[in-house]
Amino acid sequence: MSLTLLYRGKNVRFSLQLTKLHWLSALAAFALVSGVVVHLVLSANQTPYMAPTLSASTADNQQVVENERNDNTRLNAEQQANAAQVTALTVKLAELQSQVLRLNALGDRLATEANIPEKEFNFDQLPPSGGPIAGDYVQSDKSLAELLIELNQLSEQVNHEEKQLEMLESLSLGHHIGKTGYLSGRPIKKGWLSSYYGMRKDPFHGRPAMHKGIDFAGKEGAEVIATASGVVSWADERYGYGQLIEINHGNGLKTRYGHNKTLLVKVGDVVSKGQAVALMGSTGRSTGPHVHYEILRNDRQINPIKYVYRKGK
Repeated sequence: MSLTLLYRGKNVRFSLQLTKLHWLSALAAFALVSGVVVHLVLSANQTPYMAPTLSASTADNQQVVENERNDNTRLNAEQQANAAQVTALTVKLAELQSQVLRLNALGDRLATEANIPEKEFNFDQLPPSGGPIAGDYVQSDKSLAELLIELNQLSEQVNHEEKQLEMLESLSLGHHIGKTGYLSGRPIKKGWLSSYYGMRKDPFHGRPAMHKGIDFAGKEGAEVIATASGVVSWADERYGYGQLIEINHGNGLKTRYGHNKTLLVKVGDVVSKGQAVALMGSTGRSTGPHVHYEILRNDRQINPIKYVYRKGK
């Protein structure tokens, strides 16, 4: 079996006769070339993409740079935190120093008024003290360490002076109340006695009612005075009394001053005999400007009249 190929051109004409062996060989060669091409194409599609890799030295250098950047960031954060702490400690130190100066001035004045020897209450020196220090503690920021030391010293000084002032206050208060704590006289400077202690006709409903104090009438805004020295135990509104002042004189005795227009003292104040503690008014259950004056012994009202006319010491 043979195959004849004819080619007829414009100026060229030839014919080629192929035997069975020739065209079978050509067909096999074509199939082989096509298989090789297909294999190469499939191999190229299945091969994964490999990104270019860095050398070991380049990776190490990048890690070093990254570590330095993290160290710098951490250092900056620590420095900012330390700076803020130093500022806060500086403000606190200034506050403590001002407090110490005020305590020194107050302590010196109280000691002078109480005639206490200077050596017994010396506010310019710290008391003797001692004790081990933490030798293992090392503060890298020297200024911060110095501030902490000064704050600790000031704190000890303030605590010491507060204890001294508490002793002086107790001593001064005891002397003060002991000398002027004698209960006597009227709770007003100007005015008149308008209602006595005991049963009376109630001014609001007209029925008999117990009146547990004495009323002193006067002009609105007149001074209401303490009838003995003591400590203010109430300075606020109370039902029925209006604006009320209550003073504890010790030994179970208290006085009350009701219906005030204005209060001049507050709870905890130490008041002297004859000191103005309020201004007369008509607050609470009242029909006009006056002071409702009560004396209590062991928290029970008693008749104040004998104390009103009692001669003072």
